[in-house]
Amino acid sequence: MLADYLKRGVVAGAIAGIAYGAYVALVANPLVGYMETRAEGGDHAHAGEHAHEAGEHAHAAGEGAHAVSEATTAAVSIGSGVLWGILLGGAFALAFYFLEPALPGRGRVKAYVLAAAGFLTVSVAPWLVLPPTTPGAELAFDPTLRSAIYAGMMAVGAVVAVASVYGYGRLSPENRPLGVGVAAVPIVALVAVTTVAAPTIVETGALSADLVTAFRGLTVLSQAALWALVAACFGWLQTRAGAQPAAERHDDLLMSP
Repeated sequence: MLADYLKRGVVAGAIAGIAYGAYVALVANPLVGYMETRAEGGDHAHAGEHAHEAGEHAHAAGEGAHAVSEATTAAVSIGSGVLWGILLGGAFALAFYFLEPALPGRGRVKAYVLAAAGFLTVSVAPWLVLPPTTPGAELAFDPTLRSAIYAGMMAVGAVVAVASVYGYGRLSPENRPLGVGVAAVPIVALVAVTTVAAPTIVETGALSADLVTAFRGLTVLSQAALWALVAACFGWLQTRAGAQPAAERHDDLLMSP
């Protein structure tokens, strides 16, 4: 049974990974390249005009190599996206197998709840303190401390996710709007506390605030879409395979001789 869940998770992750890799190759990489050019251009805008004219022929000769490099980068991005999707899908399937009884909702809704909890834990909570890094950004603290902060915020995010799911599960059977409100309280509290208390760890450098906001927004949306696509594909595969809910599996085990 667990092996079947893992197979569906890997397939779902591979599908989501292809879409995510295509996004990285077609959108994220060009955007990062543009931002790197903007970040470096402020210091070198007028320094090399004559050198630029002298090197025009060399630049033209190197365009073919540049195209090959871009194709290689795109292939690596898609491959990395698929691998990341497979890893995420496998972890998602394992978590779903063991946590399904505690997840609210029915059928595919449980998969979306788990995806939302995972996204909050792995991405949202850490990014409230360590937002996605832009090219040219100046980072405070050393990498070891930043990694510790990220891991600590993942733990905080997990606690918040559990509290939200638990609160909704306790109150929604009697009053669903109240359950939704109670589920939102830990999330709102997390955002409020980090907004007020979190130190400034990332300085955006010479890039405009609008460009940085757009980059971070795309990063958040792309990760949210990845989690949602994994949940959608996994839920569809579960339904297609006629997988039993956890409660029915438990009943079958109790009734079997």
